[in-house]
Formats: sequence, C-alpha cells, structure tokens
Amino acid sequence: MEKKITLADIARILEKYDVVELEDVTIKGDVEIELGTSTGVALHPALIQALQSLMGVREIPKALEEKEVAELLPATFDVAKAEWGGEIEEVTIGATRADGGTREKRVTIGGEKSLPFYNFDFKMPHPPVISLDCFDMPVSLAKAVRGHYEDVMGDPGEWAKKNVREFGAEMVTIHLISTDPTIQDTSAREAAKTVEEVLQAVKVPVVIGGSGNPDKDPEVLEAAAEAAEGERCLIASANLNMDYERIARAAVNHGHVILSWTQLDINAQKTLNRYLFKLGVPREDIVIDPTTAALGYGLDYAFTNIERMRIAALKGDTDLAFPISCGITNAWGAREAWMKGSPIKEDSDWGPSAYRGPLYEIVTGLTLGLAGGDLFMMMHPRAASAVKKVTQMLFGTKGEEDKAKEVEMEDWVTWRSIY
Repeated sequence: MEKKITLADIARILEKYDVVELEDVTIKGDVEIELGTSTGVALHPALIQALQSLMGVREIPKALEEKEVAELLPATFDVAKAEWGGEIEEVTIGATRADGGTREKRVTIGGEKSLPFYNFDFKMPHPPVISLDCFDMPVSLAKAVRGHYEDVMGDPGEWAKKNVREFGAEMVTIHLISTDPTIQDTSAREAAKTVEEVLQAVKVPVVIGGSGNPDKDPEVLEAAAEAAEGERCLIASANLNMDYERIARAAVNHGHVILSWTQLDINAQKTLNRYLFKLGVPREDIVIDPTTAALGYGLDYAFTNIERMRIAALKGDTDLAFPISCGITNAWGAREAWMKGSPIKEDSDWGPSAYRGPLYEIVTGLTLGLAGGDLFMMMHPRAASAVKKVTQMLFGTKGEEDKAKEVEMEDWVTWRSIY
C-alpha cells in the first residue's frame, strides 16, 4: 500500500533520533513539493542539510528556511497583587502613663492584611515582637542558657531587669511556675507580689504566665491580674481544660489582654475564641496561642496549623483573625538542643551544644514567623537577637542596636569536603 509522508514528518523523525546527516541511504518514491503562500515550517540548518541529502536536491524551498526575527514582541510582566477580604485584629500590650499605667512603651502586634512579610501585597503594620522569659524560682536550664542567668535566677525582678538592660528585651514574660501544687505550691497572694516586683523592676510590657496547673492557674492569674491592674499585661492563658471564664473575667475587669491557648486544634481555637466573645472579652484584647511544636518535636504540625489559621483569617474567618503568640522556648524540649552528644555510639558528632541549642530556637522562631507568628516567647538572648534581626530585615527596618551579649558565630557551621 502506498504511503504518503510529508516533509514535516521526515523532519520530526530526524529530529526525534537526533539525525544531522544521512550517508548511503536510499529512499525510493516520488517527492512532491507544494509551493504556495504557506510559511511552512522553520527548520534548523543542520536538518535542512540532511533533507537536501535525503531528497537529492540542491536547494530547499525558501518557505522551509528558518526566518530571522527582526524584533521581539514587546511584553511586560506584572506580579498579581493578592487582595484578601479579612484583616488581623490589632492588639496593644502595655499601658503608659497616658493610658493609666506605668510602662514607658507599648507594643502593638497584628493588623496584617496579607501573608507574613508579603509587603508587596500589603505593608505589614508591625514587626513581630520578642518577649524574653524569666521565672519566679530557680529552674533547671540547659547550660547554654544557664550561663546567661545564673546570677539572677533567685530574683525574678533582677532576672527581668537583666533581660531588658543587657539583652534589649522589648517585653518580658514572668512564669509563676512555683505556684504548681506539685512544685512549691506558692500561694496566689505571693505570686501577685512577684508580679508587682517585676512590674517595678522593668518598664516594658509584661506577659504573666501561670504554672500550667488547671486547678491552680485560675486563682493565681486572677490575683496576678488584680495586682497588675491598669498595666495592660498579657494574661497567659485561658484554656478549655481549665476555668477559662474566671481567667477571662479577671482580664476584662482589670484591663488586660487575654491569651487564648489551644493545642494544635484549629476547631478548638475557634470554639474557645467564641466562648471568650460571649464572656464580653473585646476583640482587641485577644491574642491566640495555637501551641508551638518546636524543631524536633513536630515543627511541621505547628507551621501548618498556624498557616491555616492565618489564611482562614485573611479569607474572612473572624473567629481566627487575631495576632498569634508562639512559645519558641519549647525548642529546648528537644534532646538534640541541650544534650552534649548523641547517646548512640555509632552516631555522628552533633557539634557543640552551646551553638546547637540556640540554633534550634532560631530555626523554630523563624519558621513560625513565616507561618504567621506575631509574638515570640524566647529564652536564649542570642537566639532572640538573631530572630529579631532577620524578622526586622524581612519587615523592612534595620531595628535598634543589638544589646545581646556577643557570641562568636563564625564557627557555628563547619564545612567538610567530600572529595
């Protein structure tokens, strides 16, 4: 049966098999070349030469020759601007004298109308803020952290003061862990005195945290809120597993912001927030904490959870449209952050824990900052400094002079040739 093959078919076959030149090849048949107004196909010169040899002709019709492009069509590329329907609530922590408090400065977080650091869509109104931790009793800390605080661990006021004066903390968090009945069972009245001591020692906004005991925290945080009346502290925290109503009412009655804390559950976060609305907590007095699963403990879960909340809020979900707090200090819970080395003899060298631990905190902070974190509670001063520098760079400002104790960072990462 006679088969008709076009020049374009031959060109495709030759190109498919990377044929540039044919030698000692005979193809029998009739060659028909249609000359018309069609522009034909543009062929590579090498293919044209191969076809000439194949057909035994000296010249290929002009329509098959590759044409020179005199000028490219003008074109421009514009980045599409994403416009969201929602907006994150703006929350201010701390009260100056003009506001009825004694703080020398206030901190405002939230207010975003786009994804984190997407300044090309909408300029972030406020950069992420870092609060350095201190405790109401000496606690067991990793060596890399303990070296910065050994001289003040017995005095919460001095601890807070060191965070501000030496390490440039914008905020401090006082954790009233001694109130836990399984630790020291410190009374709510004594805890309130500790809060007063910290407020007198520093003039930055303060976060007041309990011990995490669901039975004791409502009483402790209620007393602490009363002792700090007018200072607009962040009370941490209200949780579905404790008497959140008592804590929320204390925050409202004494003019504080409430931290709404859930455990990696977006639906539970929406539920708790709705309960707080019903209790009369103003929207501008709510910060949410979806729980920080740090590097080595499920950072991807925390990132996904926070990112989902932020995207849902920007799409218009008002139950989630609040600034997000992240407990970056949780990074020290991973054994790789503080252990001297691997317990497995065959394992590779982990490197100095003095560098490894802060790096765990830094990676956790920066990762969750990209997901939507607005407030970072941190421990190591150098880690806090690094996170602040990077987030301010992404935000678009240089920031204030770094007051954190300098640590040589050039040797934090080592290189080894594989050749």
